Amino acid sequence: MKHFLKGFMLIALLGFAGITFADDPVAAAAAAVVAPVAQKGDTAWMIMATVLVILMSIPGLALFYGGMVRAKNMLSVLMQVFVIFSMMAVLWALYGYSIAFTEGNPFFGGFSKLFLLGITPDSLAATFSKGVYVPEYIYVAFQLTFACITPALIIGAFAERVKFSAILAFMLLWFTFAYLPMAHMVWYWAGPDAYTDAKAGETAAATAGFLFQKGALDFAGGTVVHINAGIAGLIGCLMVGKRIGYKKESLAPHSVTMTMIGASLLWVGWFGFNVGSNLEANGLSTLVFINTLLASAAATLAWSGAEWLVRGKPSMLGGASGSIAGLVAITPACGWAGPMGSIALGLVVGVVCFLAVTSLKSKLGYDDSLDAFGVHGIGGIVGALGTAVVASPALGGTGVWDYVANGVAEYSMSTQFISQLWAVAICIVWSGTVSFIAFKFVDIMIGLRVSEESEREGLDISEHGETAYHI
Repeated sequence: MKHFLKGFMLIALLGFAGITFADDPVAAAAAAVVAPVAQKGDTAWMIMATVLVILMSIPGLALFYGGMVRAKNMLSVLMQVFVIFSMMAVLWALYGYSIAFTEGNPFFGGFSKLFLLGITPDSLAATFSKGVYVPEYIYVAFQLTFACITPALIIGAFAERVKFSAILAFMLLWFTFAYLPMAHMVWYWAGPDAYTDAKAGETAAATAGFLFQKGALDFAGGTVVHINAGIAGLIGCLMVGKRIGYKKESLAPHSVTMTMIGASLLWVGWFGFNVGSNLEANGLSTLVFINTLLASAAATLAWSGAEWLVRGKPSMLGGASGSIAGLVAITPACGWAGPMGSIALGLVVGVVCFLAVTSLKSKLGYDDSLDAFGVHGIGGIVGALGTAVVASPALGGTGVWDYVANGVAEYSMSTQFISQLWAVAICIVWSGTVSFIAFKFVDIMIGLRVSEESEREGLDISEHGETAYHI
């Protein structure tokens, strides 16, 4: 009775004001539509996830890499990560976000949001659920952190021997012509609400990035981040050349303690990286969380076990590297795998990456200083291809959601594997080509490598005029 009286009073007031739904069908339709509003819980989680990814870079990655170099180069690594992060953040706001996440063509976005034009506190960004949105500013900031950490990963391949100025010049070019196009190709789409029916779905899909249209799955950056950076690192270490004294002098890490601390910070921050990529705080987010945790734990055990068998002793450096390999591999699969699939993927990548940074690197003779290619490049490839396997509902995965039918689509592992192959191949070719041209250009204009005298003295003093430690 109480609700009936409230309804009657509302109708009476509208009638008194001269407004009736019968007289104005447009008003009636508008009244039935509720404007989308970002939920506070999702917004709070995305703010937290963004902070966690910042933690991954500074101090996580900086300490992880810094501990693996010699003491005379510790500060140079910290400085490189710190300044690259800052530089990419500014470039992302100026033009990066617009090129990556606005409609353009299948390979590049447009310029409609240069300098974050038109974005306000009331602007919304789509999630992966119909009718669910987050504030666009936090989406910009979250994706900014990915754009910041990815170039910083590259420096591990040629640490201890490249000019600081050359690194920054290369990163400007690589970010613009490798990272942004890959992000657009893999992640740009019109959002779930565009898929109202089959015809609308086809129209929306035609505006998406090239690899999105190919059906490639990459939940949080297996291709965009890890393969992309790993291939750039491989090209870099080949073009720069080996460190002075490689395989002749001791180039051992100066602080495995620092590396373990860095790896732990990366592991913690990775929950923001992967779980935040769901853009919501819901049940799927919890699946991503446990997948991320289990894959890394399994890879740690696998790497340590493989090293124990091959070398007779398991090392802390190996355990830390294994944890990162597991995180890399689960990154593209974390929203589609089941917990057991995540463990299996972690076990596989732990062994594969151990072999890559020992046997493969030794046989081919390249000096990937901190195993950026061996862990991120190889681990990213294993994860991207493995996603097609672990995503299968028959193996405990979630399958792929059909936004037109609003249900799980029929799953074909072979078809999905081909889509994943497309993503891996395009990423290798694109990043490899851009990296080669960018390194060559910077070498001609600036010169990539420091002098032999500077390298022997250490980059802390020769490039930055200070040292990490005072004894």
